[in-house]
Amino acid sequence: MADDLLSGAPDPNAYDASSIEVLEGLEPVRKRPGMYIGGTDERALHHLVAEVLDNSMDEAVAGHATRIEVELNSDYSVTIRDNGRGIPVDPHPKFPDKSALEVILCTLHAGGKFSGKAYQTSGGLHGVGVSVVNALSDHLRVEVARNRELFVQEFSRGLPQGPVAAAGSAPNRRGTSITFHADDQIFGQHRFKPARMMKMVRSKAYLFSGVEIRWKTAIDDGETPAEAVFHFPGGLSDYLGETLGGASTYAERPFAGKVAFQERFGEPGSVEWAINWTPSRDGFIQSYCNTVPTPEGGTHEQGFWAAILKGIRAYGELAGNRKAAQITRDDLITGGCALVSCFIREPEFVGQTKDRLATTEAARMIEGAVRDHFDNWLAADTKSAGAILDFLILRAEERLRRRQEKETARKSATKKLRLPGKLVDCSQQAREGTELFIVEGDSAGGSAKMARDRKTQALLPLRGKILNVLGAASSKMSQNAEISDLCQALGVGMGTRFNLDDLRYDKIIIMTDADVDGAHIASLLMTFFFTQMRPMIDAGHLYLACPPLFRLTQGARRVYCLDDTERDEWLAKGLGGKGKIDVSRFKGLGEMDAKDLKDTTMNVETRKLIRVSIEEDEPGETGDLVERLMGKKPELRFQYIQENARFVEELDV
Repeated sequence: MADDLLSGAPDPNAYDASSIEVLEGLEPVRKRPGMYIGGTDERALHHLVAEVLDNSMDEAVAGHATRIEVELNSDYSVTIRDNGRGIPVDPHPKFPDKSALEVILCTLHAGGKFSGKAYQTSGGLHGVGVSVVNALSDHLRVEVARNRELFVQEFSRGLPQGPVAAAGSAPNRRGTSITFHADDQIFGQHRFKPARMMKMVRSKAYLFSGVEIRWKTAIDDGETPAEAVFHFPGGLSDYLGETLGGASTYAERPFAGKVAFQERFGEPGSVEWAINWTPSRDGFIQSYCNTVPTPEGGTHEQGFWAAILKGIRAYGELAGNRKAAQITRDDLITGGCALVSCFIREPEFVGQTKDRLATTEAARMIEGAVRDHFDNWLAADTKSAGAILDFLILRAEERLRRRQEKETARKSATKKLRLPGKLVDCSQQAREGTELFIVEGDSAGGSAKMARDRKTQALLPLRGKILNVLGAASSKMSQNAEISDLCQALGVGMGTRFNLDDLRYDKIIIMTDADVDGAHIASLLMTFFFTQMRPMIDAGHLYLACPPLFRLTQGARRVYCLDDTERDEWLAKGLGGKGKIDVSRFKGLGEMDAKDLKDTTMNVETRKLIRVSIEEDEPGETGDLVERLMGKKPELRFQYIQENARFVEELDV
């Protein structure tokens, strides 16, 4: 090594200016597709269709398009056409040698939706949607019909294959047509599924009653029609009716409506909703903002439920039923089937994939818009209102009874538990707000014990790896000490004996080391919960802690980093303090002192948690994946590794 330095040979471990990479154009998208579309799996692949379709929907919502065509071609490319204004093709003022079309397709954060001049409300806000699709397609072709002329430009992996070119007159055509083929280098063997695409297309048509969407596919999956036309003048009311099918409901007609914000709040936009209650199925809510699905909800859902809750309580008070005051939002959601769609200007989403709406004003406007209509609807249909009120009071009484039983059971269960050195319980007796941290090893448990909030946070240290329950006999599971302790601590049984109401904690948090062994333990625990306690995951009770790998210290300034990339970013820009930056790497949770563990992993104000959820478009999809990865057949695991190894960018060996 010394000889190399003396001879002037570059030091491979040196960290200097040459170590800093600058990714230009669309390179960042191809390098880290997960940052833009959430990964490279099937869900991410179909997100490409949503990005292009959202642009056409924005044209429709803005009043410039009435028809959209979506076609899945025989080579698994996708074509999306609209009869809107068409993407501008004239030279861009900032880049005179490029057309606006090329700038939009090849530049991140370029679009017509930043100022609000071209679109009052839109699903695309960051200006990255269609450029991301371009970057991740091995071929993309755009046809624009404007001013009775047709213009064409082609791209490959984000690079133009030539300038925009005039392709003749188009007297009877207007709008934009985009055909793209997803890049196998990014998505591997994943292919578009007709059923999934058609479901997406149909839901978009429900969200805006003024648009007609024509569906066509050349791929025969045996269940999806080759052609269909979707146009729903009734909007979300029609959507809810189709979703519920023939299920019995407490109201003859759903509470549905649409309100423009301009009249009441002086803001552009609107909200549309439809809700009914049924004893035939579990409740659900599907929400959208500017036609973009928001599966994790957000402020629009908060405003909607606030209006419904205040309205039903007020109706109960007018009816002289004091028990209505006991109703909570959880009672409303039980059996309540709701659809909410809002259109607002410049919404704030969490992440590029827009899974959750964060616009604060949305809650206030939607609550105000829905509340008056709900009060009038209840007063006008007293028969339905009475049936819904009785049902919700029954649910509230059942919930309170279960809580009382749970508090009694919790006291007795705590007395019965004899786990010296293992379960460290919290002092709060009610389940709401309590957390159980499943920690790896006694040393980690020691730090966590000092870092926890004694009132609400409990600890269960595990010694080593639990049994892989996939394929294990039930007798072997019941005899396993770690699994037995886990079930006792949670207060529930396994499989068919599992009852969600018996769960003793509100959040179950898996907290393992940020290394390969820790990841394996976490995967074993998630496999156990998926196979034996699936309702717990569906109800949103299971979480993963995010302990950091590094601590950077500069004087009194302290920063935690989850991975190498975050560490390098902080080292490059500095911590803002004085003196040398000291870098500490945590080999495990046991090496973290109580302050580190509290600040990064246990304090509800500063920690990061990942909620474990299951998203599957076809029944059994997640189960099949778990079987491939965690089952007893190594050939399935090897096949999965072969299919996905190309996407692994870094290995920590």
